Amino acid sequence: MEKPRSRFIKVRCEDCENEQVIFDRASTVVSCHICGSKLAVPSGGKAKIKGKILETMEEK
Repeated sequence: MEKPRSRFIKVRCEDCENEQVIFDRASTVVSCHICGSKLAVPSGGKAKIKGKILETMEEK
């Protein structure tokens, strides 16, 4: 069985240090819930992640 290519990732905002879980193939801009900075920008496939990736959420 194939594993999905997309996953959720935990990202830390570089401006306010907030940690947030986002989708790595976001189709819209993802903003930080605290300060509003962009965490991910869509790019036609995998989103460009603007924060620091802390963890990848794997399927169990």
